[in-house]
Amino acid sequence: MRTRRGLCYPRVTHPRMRSDKDDVKKLRLFLDQEQFISRKRLKKSPENMVPGRGCDFFESLPDDLVLCILTKLTSSAACPSDFISVLITCKRFHGLGLQSQVLSKASPKALAFRAKNWSESAHRFLKQCADAGNVEACYILGMIRFYCLQNRGSGASLMAKAAINSHAQALYSLAVVQFNGSGGTKNDKDLRAGVALCARAAFLGHIDALRELGHCLQDGYGVRQNIAEGRRFLVQANARELAAVLSSPAAAAAASIPGTPMLTWNLHPVPHPHPHPLLRNLTGSGCPLLSDFGCNVPAAESHPANRFMTDWFKERGGSPGSGLRLCSHVGCGRPETRKHEFRRCSVCGTVNYCSRACQALDWKFRHKAECVPLERWADEEEGEDAAGEQVAGGVNGDGLVAVDS
Repeated sequence: MRTRRGLCYPRVTHPRMRSDKDDVKKLRLFLDQEQFISRKRLKKSPENMVPGRGCDFFESLPDDLVLCILTKLTSSAACPSDFISVLITCKRFHGLGLQSQVLSKASPKALAFRAKNWSESAHRFLKQCADAGNVEACYILGMIRFYCLQNRGSGASLMAKAAINSHAQALYSLAVVQFNGSGGTKNDKDLRAGVALCARAAFLGHIDALRELGHCLQDGYGVRQNIAEGRRFLVQANARELAAVLSSPAAAAAASIPGTPMLTWNLHPVPHPHPHPLLRNLTGSGCPLLSDFGCNVPAAESHPANRFMTDWFKERGGSPGSGLRLCSHVGCGRPETRKHEFRRCSVCGTVNYCSRACQALDWKFRHKAECVPLERWADEEEGEDAAGEQVAGGVNGDGLVAVDS
């Protein structure tokens, strides 16, 4: 169509009639946006509101706020299912919950997987937490790989990563590895390195490390003998043990009930049914444990890694392998990595211990009432020594039958 001056009007076409691909894409994008806005308006309309709840503004929350909430949740979770149930709630929680900021703050209870629930997904989750810088995940996964999955190199490196970050439990576990030469031969023992790692863990307040260091100083094991200093460390370990019991949630709950004692007292301790000749003349010159004062202190809760190892080998018949033994302390769960690696009681010969700390705890809670001299142990002692068994006699100041290598 032309005007009076002979000019032509521009030809106007409907957007749907354009053949240009860019225009078609713009039109589709515009229609999608209009459809999205209409859906949001429909969701927020008064007739579509949930009674008593109002509009759902979850999508409008910033990611920083959601990350802060998830971080608080993982740091206070009581079990792994508390956190995993949040991850499977929606895609947004799953994406933000696997951020390194959240995984690095996961508590030990949130990482406490049970042996019967172990799977590749649990292994992968612990690996993600360890890669995010979670020290507890490094230690737990390191213990599982070293002792359960028999991946010694990877497990030791993960425990070392946790120990570098001043993780007391990892330092003590590496000390036990050095004392026993775990993962290698008997010649791989490094007693000085074990004492140094124990001293570092004791400085951080680890009770078992304090007890182990005290016995090493008393016996001169890996360090110059200093009986007075060793007794001081044992007293400090007992004091910390009592403080841990008094500050536990169970003690706080008992204190809230009138007339309920937080500790039980045994004013008339039951004598040993079969006292050893070395134990009959034992005087009180040593450093007694809390139970020797008449105070029955309950056993402390085991670390999730130790509980996992205990359940792991219990489901497999209670034996880590042919000719290998587990530590007899119920709260430990460490297995031997080679034959005759652990020490054995020189009186009864029926229990084995990975460390002096486990020996002291098991003697206090259980073995003191069960240790009975066996005549066959004297007959087998010569044969066991030839096979490389670690045996010795003697009683230290705590009423423990010492077994030195």
